[in-house]
Amino acid sequence: MFEALVTLCLDAAANAACREALLPGYAAAPLADCSAALTARPPDMAGAAPADCVPRRAARLAFTEIAPGVFAHRGAVAEPGPDNLGDVSNIAFVIGAAAVAVIDTGGSRAIGEEVYLAIRERSDLPIAAVILTHMHPDHVFGATTLAEAGAAVIGRAGLSRALADRADAYSENFAALIGPAGFLGSAIPALTREVTDEEVIDLGGRSLRLRAWPTAHTASDLTVNDSATGVLFTGDLVFADHAPALDGSLRGWQAVLATMQAEPATLIVPGHGGPALPWPEGGAALAQYLDTLATDTRAALDAGVPLSAASRTIGRAEAPNWLLFDLYNARNATVAYTELEWE
Repeated sequence: MFEALVTLCLDAAANAACREALLPGYAAAPLADCSAALTARPPDMAGAAPADCVPRRAARLAFTEIAPGVFAHRGAVAEPGPDNLGDVSNIAFVIGAAAVAVIDTGGSRAIGEEVYLAIRERSDLPIAAVILTHMHPDHVFGATTLAEAGAAVIGRAGLSRALADRADAYSENFAALIGPAGFLGSAIPALTREVTDEEVIDLGGRSLRLRAWPTAHTASDLTVNDSATGVLFTGDLVFADHAPALDGSLRGWQAVLATMQAEPATLIVPGHGGPALPWPEGGAALAQYLDTLATDTRAALDAGVPLSAASRTIGRAEAPNWLLFDLYNARNATVAYTELEWE
């Protein structure tokens, strides 16, 4: 099988900051057919050299089959950087009898290309859907690659607006963290449709139930449940190992997590850590952290401790339980304090 590749450069004339990018949608078994497709539909990508067809290579991301037809990848528990190209969140895909669906896509186009190759190592079925569990950039920047492969891009109601409002900031931040060459070709995806309550996607012989949640981790949280195996994809409504990040409502997150824990699932794929955890036990560490955050915040408010001082102490007892704790906890404490001071 042959795939199309194109060289992307920040400055094509100077051949500076370049990388090879995969172009889904041109794959063919005979080289001549791949080349003919490129001639008929030349890619329109800024800063790109002429595309070419090459033998399909192996994917560089490892996926584990955690249940029949369900594959999960554990992103690095780290900040985005040149060494990981934004591969810092979990990614999964589900293969049905007729189609494939992807849940979250990593933090750059380059990671999305690796997801595409990992799927193609296991199935030639159409990639019907990319489901984004929320708005954070480490989950969304790989989606454009899979959309080019024909996938509909789906998220919770309000996700399009949330991404549009943050597009410039997300792009600038991730380009700086990953490096200009690694981030080349990455863009905020355009959504095909949004889910206001629930939606079912039929992959042939198995269905995925998408559920929109009230504001919790963010204002755009969505979960996915696989009917065939009972695996629940929680996105960042559940963290493991990686310190939680509060970008929505503490009370809302506590309520949503409690509702989720009361519902059955064989396994969950959290947004970070894992990548496969028992349920509801897999949410216990996060529930404890959120409870500690709430208890400490209310105690600081009752004692009249100002935010500047409280943000340094709220939640500190949880530090041994989480990686990257100091990068996230102070901000979580600030969000909790500003929310709970109006109780």
